[in-house]
Amino acid sequence: PEGRHLSIQSARPGDKIIVSGTLGDHGIAIMSVREGIEFETVLESDSASLADLTDVMLRACPTIRCMRDPTRGGVSSSMNELAAASGVGVELEEAALPSRREVKAACEMLGLDILYVANEGKLLAVVPAEDAPGLLAVMREHPLGKNAAIIGEIVDDHAGMVILRSGIGGERVV
Repeated sequence: PEGRHLSIQSARPGDKIIVSGTLGDHGIAIMSVREGIEFETVLESDSASLADLTDVMLRACPTIRCMRDPTRGGVSSSMNELAAASGVGVELEEAALPSRREVKAACEMLGLDILYVANEGKLLAVVPAEDAPGLLAVMREHPLGKNAAIIGEIVDDHAGMVILRSGIGGERVV
């Protein structure tokens, strides 16, 4: 919108990272069709227009710093691009990553990391910490944001790198 500046270079330490829904749905659905892999459940792409969701978000939260589309290269690529462009570190929480049980199982079976799987119809937003709960609530009221979650934070440490904190307390570079 006029007067607003959304930029991949705008992330600041303390900002929260929000994803609009479950990860990996599109990539796993497409891969299963291309490779002829059958699962006991139907996996469907999450492809959708995000125009209405982004409009709702921008009206509700004027402090959004940037939004990213985690399609090619998944969340990993989007967050690494952001860390490099903004000169900050990114810390993601494994336990906070929303995913469908069947997609997570398919990733485990195929040896894939859900952070690298393509998404369609999902977005990532970086927002000041104090505005994250309100934005999250607004997103969850929208059909395309009902599974939105805060998945991480922008930090001063390890500039240009993305770190994942595992559920058992370990860390790894993404």
